[in-house]
Amino acid sequence: MKSLSVLLVVLLLSVEAFSQITMPAPSPTVELKQKIGLTDVSLAYSRPSMRGRAVVGELVPFGEVWRTGANASTKITFADEVTFGGQKVAAGTYALYSIPGQNEWTIILSENTELWGSMGYTPDQDLIRVQVRPQTTSPAVETFTLDFATMDMDLAHLRMMWENTLVEVPIQAEVHSKVLAQIESNVKNNPNATAGVLYQAANYYFERKIDLDNALAWVSKALESQQQYWVMHLKAKIEAELGKKAEAIATAEASMKLAEEANNPD
Repeated sequence: MKSLSVLLVVLLLSVEAFSQITMPAPSPTVELKQKIGLTDVSLAYSRPSMRGRAVVGELVPFGEVWRTGANASTKITFADEVTFGGQKVAAGTYALYSIPGQNEWTIILSENTELWGSMGYTPDQDLIRVQVRPQTTSPAVETFTLDFATMDMDLAHLRMMWENTLVEVPIQAEVHSKVLAQIESNVKNNPNATAGVLYQAANYYFERKIDLDNALAWVSKALESQQQYWVMHLKAKIEAELGKKAEAIATAEASMKLAEEANNPD
């Protein structure tokens, strides 16, 4: 009888284990990946919703450390060193906390990524703190949202949005030295650089407004083997920047003719 009772208990527990109801999470988890410059950045967080509640200053109190989401602490990962809110941050994964305020928010990167929310949080494990001013937005954002906006060649803004509050932190990644090193290796020290690589190098120099004479030489060399309208167009823009107006007009007209021949309205 004793053995039979044990067997029945095991069977009941097994049935219960396989009979659980799968429910949608009230604060679903999301993973977001974004390349800033040449650096991969990722976010992992849970998204609570307002559901008729007052949020900033109430559900998320002023002056208290918040997990910046729901459930486990929000994680942000940088593949390379970045500048976060003006401060250098080494490559790695950090917990993203915040302290909301009426006129100022404190954004925290903590080296402790193991906590459930902010329970057990201590300031001595902070890597950096950044102060930012909140903005008022309309209409209200129902579900807490983190994203990247205002993208530039080496810059993006991490945005935090919920209810009628928006907070932004700039993230800058080092690009210039990495690209210059590639140009040095693949163009300057390579007499057999392809037309595509020459175009890329010339375009980067043009966008950054550095050494335009070299940029003109590279794009001209690219045109020797690649008569494409966009390559010709870049040459026209570089000539114009150098003050070579007559040459720029002639090159631009040649670029338009190539585009028309290719039946490309761009």
